[in-house]
Amino acid sequence: MPCIGLIREGKLPADNRVALTPAQAQYLQKQHPDLKIVVEPSPDRCFSDDEYRRAGILVSSDLSNCQILLGIKEVPVTQLLSDKTYLFFSHTKKEQPGNRSLMQAMVEKKITLIDYECLVHPDGQRLIGFGFFAGIVGAHNGIMAYGNRTGLYHLNRVSDIRDYRELIHTYFGLKLPPLKVVVTGSGRVAHGILEIMNLLDIQEVEPDEFLRETFSYPVYVHLKGSDLYRHRNNGTYQRLHFHDHADEYVCLFEPYTAVADVLMNGIYWDETVPRLFSMQTLQQPNYTLFTIADITDDKGGSVPCNLGDAPPQAPVYGVDRFSGKQTEPYLSGSVDVMAVGNLPNELPRDASRYFGEQLIKYVFHDLISGGSPTLLTATMLEKGVLTQPFQYLHTYAYGKSVYKS
Repeated sequence: MPCIGLIREGKLPADNRVALTPAQAQYLQKQHPDLKIVVEPSPDRCFSDDEYRRAGILVSSDLSNCQILLGIKEVPVTQLLSDKTYLFFSHTKKEQPGNRSLMQAMVEKKITLIDYECLVHPDGQRLIGFGFFAGIVGAHNGIMAYGNRTGLYHLNRVSDIRDYRELIHTYFGLKLPPLKVVVTGSGRVAHGILEIMNLLDIQEVEPDEFLRETFSYPVYVHLKGSDLYRHRNNGTYQRLHFHDHADEYVCLFEPYTAVADVLMNGIYWDETVPRLFSMQTLQQPNYTLFTIADITDDKGGSVPCNLGDAPPQAPVYGVDRFSGKQTEPYLSGSVDVMAVGNLPNELPRDASRYFGEQLIKYVFHDLISGGSPTLLTATMLEKGVLTQPFQYLHTYAYGKSVYKS
């Protein structure tokens, strides 16, 4: 049975999440007496080294005997160990320029990479991820930002709160004004957003009501793929066809920019998918959407005024409606954008427990027993060689080297 290492997160700013909590690691070692789990020491992890030691888990800087290494964010090139199997979010499947040197270093070091993002059910739905807690924190931040803009109520940062249970208690007695919220998406991120909508007693209404009616209480509308897109020729929406041919579809979101107060964006986006609206939309005199929580956070993506990540300590920035340039938040001539790349870090212990449960349920048995079709489809590199589904990354991975040894 392989030895599994939990690596120290090295990407900056430091991520404090972990793939397995002390209790989960202890459970796995009890269930599999031949299994050994080693935790690399970390000053930033949300569970301390001593918590792992008390759970009977070895804490050591020597991971050389571990065949499988579990992380969360991209591993710095200088920390990669040759000839190992890594699981983490590499953010390379879209040929992200900033991570090309990482991909090339993994090729050079003959690493096997299993990317969490590529672990999917047969229909393409992701098996594991932090999306639910990204939705929780992102939705809270969006509602917080609207309160800061209007001055009608006040919410503290999630990071000031101990855990999810305490976060729920902060909503008791909070009375929101009659704002109108649009929620987009149907995956884990959207489920997290909807959790906050329900906790805040924001009522769901149908799309036609949302567009037509005025309400005396807070409401939201939930727009999924079939509500957002139509084929430009036949006017239909078919999910699988859309995923393969998104460029043949048009987006129906534009009318909501003239009636909604807040957007909670939880849809997946790539270059072929139509944007929700254009930068020119911001300049329309009837534009009302001044608070945007872009939780899936694609720079210049489905939300074109996403100008890039904000730092976690200041998650909201402004975008001037006419110049498109970044400003301070909450200005009269700007739209407020909440865009943070690691939202679950604000509830790290809850998010880590949630992630580890999924890892144990869907992945762990296959990982220690020699593989499965699911793991195979998520394996981007096999001992430094691109697997068949990822041959489109050939130039990205093997082209003129940007990796510095």
